[in-house]
Amino acid sequence: MATYIVLLGAPGVGKGTQAEILSERSGLAHISSGDLFRENIKNQTELGKLAQTYMSQGELVPDDVTIAMIRDRLSRPDCKAGAILDGFPRTPAQAEALEKMLNEFHGQVDVVPLITAAESVLKERLNDRWTCRAVGHIFNAKSNPPKHVGICDIDGSELYQRDDDKAATVIHRIQVYLDQTSPLIDHYREVGKLVEIDGMQSIEHVTQDLLEALKK
Repeated sequence: MATYIVLLGAPGVGKGTQAEILSERSGLAHISSGDLFRENIKNQTELGKLAQTYMSQGELVPDDVTIAMIRDRLSRPDCKAGAILDGFPRTPAQAEALEKMLNEFHGQVDVVPLITAAESVLKERLNDRWTCRAVGHIFNAKSNPPKHVGICDIDGSELYQRDDDKAATVIHRIQVYLDQTSPLIDHYREVGKLVEIDGMQSIEHVTQDLLEALKK
């Protein structure tokens, strides 16, 4: 049976980094909903064009469009063994839609790790975060600095600070995430799939706790 993991955590908690590490260690595909949107819009797929019509008007992309993108991604060969979902679902309604979708792939959400950290730490991490322009590799000026300032270690592209990682928008991003996902966290806790992971630890210790949660 395929293994499906829903990884939760506020902006700045290190969710993307841990998803990539887990993907390498487990062999499961890492599906970032943000990357998926960017890929579909860049490639001008039918779903991408549809999503862009809503986004360009400042509206939220309807669940059915997002779910269709996720379904298309899960149907690819690299997801045969399962996947790590990062950024989806965001609401209990999306979680229910995901469960129905996974039934089609003869699977279900096996575990939902929630990486937590103090709000003050999240703000500091986001303010110190830099992203490479080519692929989106993430570095942190304090905890995970690049070998050469302003240059990605992996592909040599320029590092920049995203607008939503700047101080003025960080507090709002964190609050929006907490407000949006609180019902989702409660949902997965009620069905016994939520596992809380202390994100205040080192990257290595967080990874170890995540791997232990997956074993159980």
